[in-house]
Amino acid sequence: MSDAIPGSAHDMTDFDARAATWDDDPAKVARARAIADAIVREVPLARSMDALEYGAGTGLVGFMLRPHLADVTLADLSEGMLAVAEAKIKAAGDAHMRVVRLDLLEEAQHDPRYDVIFSAMTLHHIPDTAAILKRFHDVLRGPGYLCIADLDREDGSFHGAGFDGHLGFDRADLALLAERAGFASVRFVTAYEMTKDVAGTPHTFPIFLMVARMD
Repeated sequence: MSDAIPGSAHDMTDFDARAATWDDDPAKVARARAIADAIVREVPLARSMDALEYGAGTGLVGFMLRPHLADVTLADLSEGMLAVAEAKIKAAGDAHMRVVRLDLLEEAQHDPRYDVIFSAMTLHHIPDTAAILKRFHDVLRGPGYLCIADLDREDGSFHGAGFDGHLGFDRADLALLAERAGFASVRFVTAYEMTKDVAGTPHTFPIFLMVARMD
């Protein structure tokens, strides 16, 4: 799970530099675990399913969901994050996980199709929400599931001054965009409540899981 994602205005070198210690942060691991657990509860995963984690970073969520799936592809743009993910795959000796440097908004044709796409804390960094939802729909095979975990609408204090991405999402607005992209049965649950220090004061930021089905 990484903010080093396709379409982001963030400098990839920053995420490359943070990659080696990304998994050492207990807060990131706890958030990933809560999101993975919510996906397991809300989606009928099966060992016959191929999955894509988009904006995967080091693959925290992907590794947690691996026991429930057939194949998992971890996609990101940060070479540092992908190198860490690849080393983890090699250490695990798992021939059914792989990494790929992938930007779906730039790659017009993407031949692999997936039964499940999941993305954690990534969507708010991608400028064109409608376009990426459409691309997710394009690379799913039906019946398939899109699982998006991200921030509820917030006042900008999560990232602070200078952040140029989305300040979270209104659930109803995001559901409408997903439906316009071709998804059906869009539903939301609260997957996690993250506490983060903001100017010396702890703030709680709800993180939703959106599950959208492609028939």
